[in-house]
Amino acid sequence: MSQNELYIGLISGTSIDGVDCALVSFNDNKPYLLATHFEEASAELRNSVLALCAGTSIDLASLGETDIAIGKWFAHAVNELLIEAKVDAKVVKAIGSHGQTIWHQPAGENPFSLQIGNPNTIAQLTGIATVADFRQRDIAAGGQGAPLAPLLHREVFQSESSDRAIVNIGGISNVTMLPAQGTCLAFDSGPGNVLMDYWIDKHQQKRFDENGEWAAAGTIDIELLACLLNDPYFALPPPKSTGRELFNGSFLERKLAELGKSIEAIDVQATLLEYTVISISNAISNLFSPKEIYVCGGGAYNSTLMSKLASANPATEVFTSSKLGIDPAWVEAIAFAWMAKQAMEEKQLDTSPFTGAKEPVSLGGIYPA
Repeated sequence: MSQNELYIGLISGTSIDGVDCALVSFNDNKPYLLATHFEEASAELRNSVLALCAGTSIDLASLGETDIAIGKWFAHAVNELLIEAKVDAKVVKAIGSHGQTIWHQPAGENPFSLQIGNPNTIAQLTGIATVADFRQRDIAAGGQGAPLAPLLHREVFQSESSDRAIVNIGGISNVTMLPAQGTCLAFDSGPGNVLMDYWIDKHQQKRFDENGEWAAAGTIDIELLACLLNDPYFALPPPKSTGRELFNGSFLERKLAELGKSIEAIDVQATLLEYTVISISNAISNLFSPKEIYVCGGGAYNSTLMSKLASANPATEVFTSSKLGIDPAWVEAIAFAWMAKQAMEEKQLDTSPFTGAKEPVSLGGIYPA
């Protein structure tokens, strides 16, 4: 296997539960997952990131130190992956590191998206060229900077015979519409797991609701659901993207306060799961009528969520991306390995159907080993 074929993708998403690290080989542009490593975020590091994501009273020393700490964490994950896979760093062409988003503001006079996880640190500690800052050039070209994983969805999941939708359910959900003929489209549909994670952490001190079991035992509160769905974000036309800046614990507490009534915690959880299902389903059905929906991301492992998504889309078959040959847990990490490959090969990518960029762009800055 030539050294040009091996890449590593890194992603720590909105949920901040850990970093996904994937070793990927490529035959032309088709990815093959060779090995994986997941490294959980320490409570201390996660709390530092959440404090930065809150967007108030930012301590510059904390920002700088957390940037380096995440770079060290990512580098350690890469080195552990290489040990487990028995692969020498010298044969890996590059690492594609998404970084950890702490603020995403794609609108206004000076739009930006800020990811930390110092790529110089990663390159230095792994001895591998690192590609990072994937969102910046897209925003400079008039795009939202997100979502970017649909670039891989289009490359590997599009079918010439079937209209498909790919749904990535991480902290935030995004949908990619892949018609058999015609132009693709993608955007963030709204919350994925972020509000459910916040609520179960608050009430049960758990990072997530395994299989949606707590939500499944509750009753949906119709008034709360309507209040949540009334947010202006859902009326915005694509291209659009969002994150913790909007959908966070403060957002939920504010909506609950607006209702002015007491709701059992278990029923709030049930409503939040339904909120994710309905916002995804509405995003698709308002613009597209796919024959198949394929789910990736952490939400693919929530059996209650998957069941409800299937019920909400009775005319559509709902699967995970495993049916298309890629484990749903690793699609995003593979996507950033793929983007690193495009950057190293100096390819420009057409992100316009997904982000609204005005022209094809080279995504990612290269930090040599």
